[in-house]
Amino acid sequence: MERKKQVLFSKEEIAETVKRMGQQISDSYGNEPIVAISLLRGSFVFAADLVREIKTPTNVDFMTTSSYGDSEETSGRVDIVHDIRTDVEDMHVLIIDDICDSGHTLKAIKEHILKKNPKSVKTAVFLDKPDRRRVEIYPEFKGEVIDDLFVVGYGLNYGNYYRNCPYIFAFVNPEDDE
Repeated sequence: MERKKQVLFSKEEIAETVKRMGQQISDSYGNEPIVAISLLRGSFVFAADLVREIKTPTNVDFMTTSSYGDSEETSGRVDIVHDIRTDVEDMHVLIIDDICDSGHTLKAIKEHILKKNPKSVKTAVFLDKPDRRRVEIYPEFKGEVIDDLFVVGYGLNYGNYYRNCPYIFAFVNPEDDE
């Protein structure tokens, strides 16, 4: 049986939010160059859109992390599968992730990057889910704040699928319709 979807953010709404965030980030850094680090795999769609909206000189790098596996719940343990290749010493760093849920990943990666002696480290997430926060971390740039829902699309996956969906949705339980 096909599960029903509730669209939370359309492709057009996402584009407007990303444009706003790009402007905020550009205003924050001015003409100072930054290193934008996309946390793979979830943030690749958002990061690609976001860096095109940032007007300051931007170097892009990637890290692969793992904390969810195929589960809807984080394990709380963050593994760095692939680290960045860029030397970020004395550079402004912007960590980009799709969602800040428990905060474990963003906090662990921020601490990891700080050990590389950057000039500054800030974070940008498309979705912020503060009700699920388990550690002290507050993204400096956030697109949308959402309730405690399991969301899919625009880079966010369910199993290994739906990352290519151009909008963000939640599955609706058939019982909710009664």
